[in-house]
Amino acid sequence: MEAGSHRACSRAIMAYMMISFSTIRRETTARTDILDITPDVQGCVEKSGVRNGLVTVGVAGSTASVTTIEYESGVVEDLRRAIERIAPVQLAYEHDERWGDGNGYSHVRAALLGPSVSVPCRDGRLVLGTWQQIVLCDFDNRSRRRDVYVQIMGE
Repeated sequence: MEAGSHRACSRAIMAYMMISFSTIRRETTARTDILDITPDVQGCVEKSGVRNGLVTVGVAGSTASVTTIEYESGVVEDLRRAIERIAPVQLAYEHDERWGDGNGYSHVRAALLGPSVSVPCRDGRLVLGTWQQIVLCDFDNRSRRRDVYVQIMGE
């Protein structure tokens, strides 16, 4: 490779890069609500015009998470139970002592799962396993209106 040819290649790639940003709004219920948002995210990909790239799905807020799972009632209940074992509602949380809002457990749960996931897209479709869906997990102790952010980068 000749000196400087890498720079020219990078510029050529960047000329075709598209970036799209969308918001999905979902109503949630209290205490570990798990919602399949895969069709909504796929809709954002289709609307973006990006055929091949990376889709990042995230939620703003410290009491919710985005992850992937097989969205089937048994597995969803297994996840709820596992989360309850890891960060039980009834434990004493310093957050609750300080703020008195009773949702310390929800902050811990969200921190463990994280606020976002990134999934490739190929030929305008999310690249997910046969039984894999993208889910919004809301751990707060009250119903919420959540905005899920979808950023798509690619060509």
